[in-house]
Amino acid sequence: MSPRRLLTLGAEAAVVLVVASLLLGQVLGTPVLLGYVETGSMEPTLEPGDGFVAVPAAVAGDVEEGDVIVFRAEELQGGGLTTHRVVGETERGYITRGDANPFTDQDGDEPPVKEGQIVAEALQIGGSVVVIPNLGTLVTGLQSAFTTVQQRLAVLTGSRAFMGTQGLAYLLLGLSMLLYLYDLVAGGNRERERDRSRQQGVSPAVVVLVLAAVLVTAATAAMVVPAGTQQFGVVSAEFASENPTVIEQGGSATLPYTVPNAGLVPVVAYVEPGSEGVAIDPERVRVGGRSEATVEMTLTAPPETGYYRRFVIEHRYLALLPAPVIDALYDVHPWLPILVIDAGLAGVVALLGLVVLGGRRVRVRNRSSRHDRSTWRRLLRYLTR
Repeated sequence: MSPRRLLTLGAEAAVVLVVASLLLGQVLGTPVLLGYVETGSMEPTLEPGDGFVAVPAAVAGDVEEGDVIVFRAEELQGGGLTTHRVVGETERGYITRGDANPFTDQDGDEPPVKEGQIVAEALQIGGSVVVIPNLGTLVTGLQSAFTTVQQRLAVLTGSRAFMGTQGLAYLLLGLSMLLYLYDLVAGGNRERERDRSRQQGVSPAVVVLVLAAVLVTAATAAMVVPAGTQQFGVVSAEFASENPTVIEQGGSATLPYTVPNAGLVPVVAYVEPGSEGVAIDPERVRVGGRSEATVEMTLTAPPETGYYRRFVIEHRYLALLPAPVIDALYDVHPWLPILVIDAGLAGVVALLGLVVLGGRRVRVRNRSSRHDRSTWRRLLRYLTR
């Protein structure tokens, strides 16, 4: 393979990775690989519309003063994801501030940021944030265009099925079908002649790679999307209450925490305290397919009256490995079981591909003119030459 072809394929793979990470981030509601800012609160470090490399909190390590973090704010701009810098730490959490702001977020209504609220950190090299100019501008432009089309389709059809993530999937599928039909019609109207090469082949490695990527992506989503951090508000009161989250000061209340599994494959879930004042029993539970399990969550109120936040962190994994193996991997790092499970699934696909295909190229019939091939066939020929 020539250096030019390697560079071309590398550039195409980078584009696909960027687009996939942005789309996945929209589905998960958290930055995946890349993030961006919409306001000027982080100027001059990040201008409005600038992007950055988002390192997941699970692998970013301990948060230190000077780090730029992405956290789920409670009050800032109505709540939601916020990208600000850590400027201090207290017993109640981290103190944050936008570089362009004269006051900290906690000088307003935003409480100190807990570990469980942090979803990512901005990658820094030499103390400076790695900035991708105008990435957010491009993303918001595409989102606006897709949203407009979704809204018009919803009005025309009288159905809300075209809205949200499900509607986006319908829209992308419809666009793909329209492009394919156009390609077929445009190619059918041209004069055809038999191509000397009646068949062309797709490398078995390409087939295996695509199948493995699809399976690994689906498995990762099944483990990551339902998990995450849950917040519970606790009121420390001077009196007892029937409300389980209104607790007499210094006392405790036990609530059920449900771990549902909507999939067919059993999962192993780890439910752990994400802040002080939380106890879970048991912290590991196995949930069968299309079922649910319940653990006991005990919330403790401080001696001082007031409103307090409590966090629970849930990790879940497909039960494709023995429980002791998952336990050992989880003890090293919560992301390690996901990596090992994904690697095992990819290995199974590779083994099946080797057995079924046996190194033979997958043949695709091609009768079109060499001068008039459709876009899809020209792309296939380019990738397999």
